[in-house]
Amino acid sequence: MNGGIHFGDSVTQHGDHNIGIVKNQGPVDPQTAMRELIAAVAQLRGQVPAEDREVLDESLEAIGDGRGTPPATLRRALRNISGVAALAAAGAPVVESIRRILDSLGS
Repeated sequence: MNGGIHFGDSVTQHGDHNIGIVKNQGPVDPQTAMRELIAAVAQLRGQVPAEDREVLDESLEAIGDGRGTPPATLRRALRNISGVAALAAAGAPVVESIRRILDSLGS
């Protein structure tokens, strides 16, 4: 999910039992993150059953463009999308997009 280590990455490890690298630590534009989520969900839709597509569609409708969406509505919709993505083999990009949106909101 994190894309692995790439040339130019700086990695510092402290202690034992480290399991990953945190990427994309800079500020995230909420609208860019929302566009990434919508694109990732569009790709995921074709790989999940009809009932999961319904959850994805309803959740995206609740979010709209993300502007002015009440925080509780946004978080509920993101949890629903994340739940579908977590169960799908191709769901990793959706989960990463949701993380970026939550990071942009300071959640």
